[in-house]
Amino acid sequence: MANSKEIKTQIASISNTQKITSAMEKVAVSKMKKTQEKMLKGRPYRDRMLAVINHLANGQPEYKPTYMEERDPKKIAIIVVSSDKGLCGGLNANLLREVTRFAASESASGREVSYSLIGTKAQSFFRSFGGNVISATEKLGDEPSIEQLVGSMKILLDSFAEGNIDKVYLASNKFVNTMTQQPEVTQLLPLGKLEGGEEKQEDGPRWDYIYEPDDSRLLMDGLMERYIESLLYQAVIENIACEQSARMVAMKTATDNAGNLIDDLALQYNRARQAAITQEILEISAASFSN
Repeated sequence: MANSKEIKTQIASISNTQKITSAMEKVAVSKMKKTQEKMLKGRPYRDRMLAVINHLANGQPEYKPTYMEERDPKKIAIIVVSSDKGLCGGLNANLLREVTRFAASESASGREVSYSLIGTKAQSFFRSFGGNVISATEKLGDEPSIEQLVGSMKILLDSFAEGNIDKVYLASNKFVNTMTQQPEVTQLLPLGKLEGGEEKQEDGPRWDYIYEPDDSRLLMDGLMERYIESLLYQAVIENIACEQSARMVAMKTATDNAGNLIDDLALQYNRARQAAITQEILEISAASFSN
């Protein structure tokens, strides 16, 4: 058994660590709330853009937009959205496990898989895992801007439009609640039937637009690019909310574990101190008898 001095040093060290994890937990709570607010603020922009795209689509029913073109998938790309920092439990590990499972399934079907990585953790993983990485973005911070994502997204959009990639998937964490984050892989391109479009238009007024120059197709493709970028941006923001909530839970667990460890060490310290006192009494008693 360690002596009382060593145990006391351990208690002081763990107590300092407990203060750090407790502070990190509070910071994570604050950042999570701010990110959740940002998630909500971004939805009106996305919904309004979707409404305009649907109005244009209704006005050009014979035109099939570039980013809705279905092809036989021979080459696919997966956008992997991870965090830049650790200390967030199994958030990144669970996501990357889901990505590798999905990629293995696609490869087994004879499809060529490429990756577009967002976040330092994804890049670190794929450096050892391997794979064809076509773009990488990192160090977005806690409040990323859409401009930081445009470069990577532009590469994928151009590759899809040119026929070099047939499908694009988005792998990120879905924010369920503060205690639950769900990794998921969803199809980003080609876009399926846009929600909130035709069904709502049947009951509402018909929209018509005057174009200058007169080319609604370019306008529709351009708006779809912005819409797809907004989907990616929302996924990044949601992943940050997942990161902060996972870090909050991890730091709460670490703080509680540190408290339990301190209690155990305090008990050991008291026992060691009692043993030392008992030994000292026995030595004094033995000395008195010898005299």
